[in-house]
Amino acid sequence: MAAKSDYYDILGVNKNASADEIKKAYRKQALQWHPDRHKDDKAEAEKRFKEINEAYQVLSDPQKRSAYDNYGHEAFAPGGAAGPFSQGGRQGPFTYTYTTGGGSPFAGFDFSDPFDIFEQFFGGGNPFRQARQVPRYSMTVEFMEAVNGVEKTVDVGGKKRKIKIPAGIYEGARINYGDFLLSVNVKPHDIFERQGDDIIAKVKIPFSTAVLGGIIKVPTLDGELKLKIRQGTQSGTMMRLREKGIKHLHGRGRGNEYIRINVSVPTRLNRKQKNLIEEIQKESL
Repeated sequence: MAAKSDYYDILGVNKNASADEIKKAYRKQALQWHPDRHKDDKAEAEKRFKEINEAYQVLSDPQKRSAYDNYGHEAFAPGGAAGPFSQGGRQGPFTYTYTTGGGSPFAGFDFSDPFDIFEQFFGGGNPFRQARQVPRYSMTVEFMEAVNGVEKTVDVGGKKRKIKIPAGIYEGARINYGDFLLSVNVKPHDIFERQGDDIIAKVKIPFSTAVLGGIIKVPTLDGELKLKIRQGTQSGTMMRLREKGIKHLHGRGRGNEYIRINVSVPTRLNRKQKNLIEEIQKESL
């Protein structure tokens, strides 16, 4: 089996690209390689178009992107052991089906307005736009509101509405409430960093605890938790707290929390402390 190209390379973005950068790159590549624009070499265009669509399907989804970053293509291999996406096939948000009978080659778009694609490919006005006008709003929520879900009161067309933001909502998610669409932005947290449904918390420990071991308190989404530090723990060590992450938006269970240990090395030592370190240094030689 031929090796698959890197999804980031396919879209022409780096691994730190934002969701907006990935989306823009996808739109650019999809428009460039749409088979209707390459009638002389449709087979190659269809191949590239499929790769672009597959790359976007993974990198635009925070959970799938996290799995890909950790396990690569193995995360989606049938029967693979790398993650929750190893079962079943994938269907991208921007598909192409060639037909000689005049049928539409467009299906399942993931743009802010699905019918924008008619203007982008063929130019001119959109014959469907007037019938598709739906008010769009955006809202910024706190990190913990996104984690736990929250009920908000919003003004829609001059009327007050109570809406529920589901637990586990992620940055850039769009929610369809029927008569309007809502884009959700999530404020960053002072302690927790989100990666898919996993979270990372950086914790500093004293040099003495790193050397001798001990018990420390670490932050979690549910409050502080006691954690055992082994003797000789190195700075940068990652410790996993299973299912202490964010609730899966589409399914049961939660992600994990990872504690990144940073060892705090003292910058000033008294004479006694310095002598002890020097003794340790001599014995290590």
